[in-house]
Amino acid sequence: MTAYPVVHHPDYVAPLPAGHRFPMSKYEAVVAALSADDTAGLFVWHDAPALDRDTVARAHEAAYVDQVFRLAVPADMERRIGFPVTQRVLTRARHASGGTLAAARLALALGVASNTAGGSHHAHPGFGAGFCVFNDVGIAARTLLDDGAVARVLVVDLDVHQGDGTAAMFAAEPRVFTFSMHCEANFPVRKAVSDLDIGLPPGTGDQAYLDRLAEALPTLLSRHRPDLVFYNAGVDVHAADRLGRLALSDAGIAARDRLVAETVLAAEVPLCTVMGGGYSDDVGAVAARHAATIRAIADCWRTRQAGE
Repeated sequence: MTAYPVVHHPDYVAPLPAGHRFPMSKYEAVVAALSADDTAGLFVWHDAPALDRDTVARAHEAAYVDQVFRLAVPADMERRIGFPVTQRVLTRARHASGGTLAAARLALALGVASNTAGGSHHAHPGFGAGFCVFNDVGIAARTLLDDGAVARVLVVDLDVHQGDGTAAMFAAEPRVFTFSMHCEANFPVRKAVSDLDIGLPPGTGDQAYLDRLAEALPTLLSRHRPDLVFYNAGVDVHAADRLGRLALSDAGIAARDRLVAETVLAAEVPLCTVMGGGYSDDVGAVAARHAATIRAIADCWRTRQAGE
């Protein structure tokens, strides 16, 4: 059985102030969950390099990048991010963004890959926000476009929160199509304008959610004809998520992930997945949901390979 490529780095975890509500430990827990039952070598692990300043500055404004790299982020901007930008937080942001770029390159080579971090979609070109320092998908997309590795990119953002930073980053870039389906009555209060936004009402459940996604995704693929899809697979759409406000079940999220993977891979477009949000006092439960997403994508990929 072909091993599925997954990118990870120990520095995806950085210490935060005691009692902080961001579940930083989930990144280690996801790897533990995937490794616990991997007796058959279902996954092959790849390292996430730390991006340098110039690569980050391909997508972010130089002044902001310099503030972060110098650990001189103004206090009001740190409050907007949601935690202090320490050396460990900078290291984490560099590796997490490097992980998405590495996963994207693996997807272009192999057809699919996942990063066990990423989805920092609230980071705008000139500032961070919402627990996001650097926009990893934005950096990866811009780098691959600049290098000529791809000509068109589709971002499928299914985190419960709108991908406002990614939308702002590519508002004037026709080669990148940004699609965000999210809870309308949720963070951020002031939404950006994606190329396609679907704002769902609070309490939206499995079937209504899947119907809207199934209606939108095939059309986007056929119209935009991307060379690569980035999938922000946030599990904060779950009914039990404390920052979510949608009402998907475990089965609904699994169906969502299969729908994305099967649709994208059937169109023969490489797929790069990033984790996105997931929030609970029960870190193990959130990690299990993230791990299930990666398993679902991997299963779809192997099934397609077996049929070819």
